[in-house]
Amino acid sequence: MESPPSVPQERPWVRHYGSIPAELPPSPQPSLAALISASAERFASHKAFTSCMPNGMNGALSYAQVDEASDAFAVYLREGLGLAPGSRVAVQLPNCLSYPVAVFGILKAGCVLVNTNPLYTATEMTHQFRDSGAEALVIVDMFVDKLPEVLPHTSIRQVVVASLAQFFPPVVRQVVQAVLKHWNRVIPPWPVAALAMGQALAEGRRLRQARSVDVTGYWRDLGPESLAALQYTGGTTGVAKGAMLSHGNLLANVAQIEAMAGSHIGDGEECVLTALPLYHIFAFSVNLLAFFKHGAHNVLVPNPRPIQNLQRAIENYPISWISGVNTLFNALLNEEWFSLYPPRRLRAAAAGGTALHAAVAERWETVTGTPLVEGYGLTESSPAISFNPLVGTRKPGSIGIPVPGTEIRLVDDDGAPVAQGEPGELTARGPQVMQGYWQQPEATAETLRDGWLHTGDVAAMDEDGYLRIVDRKKDLILVSGFNVYPNEVEDCIALLDAVHEVGVIGVPDADSGEAVRAYIVTRGELAPEAVKAHCRQHLARYKVPKQIEFVDDLPKSPIGKVLRKDLRAEYLKDHPQAATDGSRPC
Repeated sequence: MESPPSVPQERPWVRHYGSIPAELPPSPQPSLAALISASAERFASHKAFTSCMPNGMNGALSYAQVDEASDAFAVYLREGLGLAPGSRVAVQLPNCLSYPVAVFGILKAGCVLVNTNPLYTATEMTHQFRDSGAEALVIVDMFVDKLPEVLPHTSIRQVVVASLAQFFPPVVRQVVQAVLKHWNRVIPPWPVAALAMGQALAEGRRLRQARSVDVTGYWRDLGPESLAALQYTGGTTGVAKGAMLSHGNLLANVAQIEAMAGSHIGDGEECVLTALPLYHIFAFSVNLLAFFKHGAHNVLVPNPRPIQNLQRAIENYPISWISGVNTLFNALLNEEWFSLYPPRRLRAAAAGGTALHAAVAERWETVTGTPLVEGYGLTESSPAISFNPLVGTRKPGSIGIPVPGTEIRLVDDDGAPVAQGEPGELTARGPQVMQGYWQQPEATAETLRDGWLHTGDVAAMDEDGYLRIVDRKKDLILVSGFNVYPNEVEDCIALLDAVHEVGVIGVPDADSGEAVRAYIVTRGELAPEAVKAHCRQHLARYKVPKQIEFVDDLPKSPIGKVLRKDLRAEYLKDHPQAATDGSRPC
């Protein structure tokens, strides 16, 4: 029997789209700067962002205020610092009101955003800033003490410092800053010459007026192929690489996200809880860009740990959307204040970054009466590749169906398509796929082959086109949704004189999905705490091994490569319960 022409055999998922368009229409805006400007004009009087502290103290900005402040920051970058179009500007901020102002200002200036994790060590910061060639840095005041070790090795010539309480009402800001500085003692003195965010904006406003600057002129020539961001991600070599995401990549993914979730998004009606960090590609595309386009009120939580930090945000605002990872949703469900009084206006929640456990999704829907759907993606795909539909068939344990405009092929080791239902490496092609890795032609050629993005994850597709991750080709470890690459951790541990050999794997963990476990062959005395202390000096905390085992030798291939799969198999054999509770990548 012939298949209907509207549903080609190689795209069985199309018949489950319903009202979702199979292909993406052209974007009405040529750049993110144009999208930001259009939304700010349309929703000018609406509240855009509120930053909510754990005690409920807060500050807010309207769409008009964000637009004006980001315009001022764009002028500061171009006129004050003299940055050229395409110059890289690093942003190292947690969720706070300065984040959208800085990011939107960078995009409006025609510059390139370099998102940076605020928890990075000086070693990690130096690599990312030097590799990207960043010329300016916007950093939160809590981490300026790292800069003397970093700046001499980079091209950064101007530092702008922001606070968590930036843009709060004056009295509230003074209270928050005083508590952070004098009570919590988390704000060190500035050890380098820098400009406060308020000063940078004041200078931008002065220059704009003095020179009659038309800010739209900075981004008028930007198009879909223009580079928007360098989003750094690890690799099997352990060296972080900058995925080059264009304006077109990110605009396409915004359109794909709204195509899949648009049935539950009303223009100017939504209030989205942002607990995931905006510098992470998931929250960046979903919470920051997609919801800004639709005039949502974004409630920012600077730090979601402990989970009680979310209580005031959830209780004080009419939350209608939540994005997060499995551990966040599970933690909320274990809080009495949440399970007894879930958000009354909640419409849906989206999970990504790591595996969504079926039990968590089922319990979430029971407690809140709303769907919790899982998606799949990578930094290299801006990030969404697939998503479970909010309307129609949702399959537990599945990462859903490809988002519109995306082609999927599952291939064997020789690159040949596998039979339907059989596992194969998931490869994807679509307008959201990156341009390549910044200044890494060999790594780009390995990951992008004939236009197809090779994800390194092994998946199976059922007869309806729904995908399920069954294994990972790469040895990626996912700790609370954050990527940890074994080689990077191994390289760090190997620096210790007492270490002869080391192998690192990810093992199931109830709190973080997976935990980093290190196997070490020593040639002298070495304590587990010494290894952890060493790693904390060079790696972000989520990369530091949670478990350490000293062994006599490591399993190796004939050419001497440590066989992580054998270490993993041995661990699961010794811990059979972990095999049934294990996680998978998403």
